[in-house]
Amino acid sequence: MRLLLVEDDDIVADAILRGLTAANYSVHRVTSAEAAQAAIVDEEFALAVIDVGLPGADGLTLVRRLRSAGKSLPTLILTARCTLTDKVKALDLGADDFLSKPFEAAELAARCRALMRRSYGAASGIIKFNRMSVDLVGRQLCIDEAEVELTAREWLVLECLVRRMGLIVSKERLQQTVASPDHDVTPNAVEVHISRLRAKLGTAAIIRTLRGLGYRLEEAKSA
Repeated sequence: MRLLLVEDDDIVADAILRGLTAANYSVHRVTSAEAAQAAIVDEEFALAVIDVGLPGADGLTLVRRLRSAGKSLPTLILTARCTLTDKVKALDLGADDFLSKPFEAAELAARCRALMRRSYGAASGIIKFNRMSVDLVGRQLCIDEAEVELTAREWLVLECLVRRMGLIVSKERLQQTVASPDHDVTPNAVEVHISRLRAKLGTAAIIRTLRGLGYRLEEAKSA
């Protein structure tokens, strides 16, 4: 799943990025509320992790702007301020959860999972078509009711394609999805992930290549 991190402190951001990447999330980091708003226009995210103390507009102002614009993106607020008044204000402005600094990486990842489960709901978190079942929250692929093992990056590619079932996903978008702070992804690497994923899907689904455009996940036609 692709997460948005809004944090201007490089040291804090690096620790968060490493923790969430280790939990198999793809994370895009920005350093201001304005950059976050622009990123949300250009890209789809499953969750935003937002620090309160940002340059310019603060994190709470960002949440208020998102809600005023009708954006339902789940938001987790991070702050060193931990009074009851601060928590109430954050939640009243539209934040979905509130985590006080300092915190452990495991707790942040758990909070993210809980928010996404709540956002998707028990039913909408599982996408089924033909012989395939994809659990977006549990990160599980089953074909003919048998679980298929995927690497972390294969899962990120599959999730990106499943979320846009029947639509074209550019190779550049897949590169962004599977990249991490410690690992740049080349166009050739995306092709390798696609090839391995095709082998694991077998005849259950088709990943079609559209030259110069990208890839599209399609349901396999019945025999």
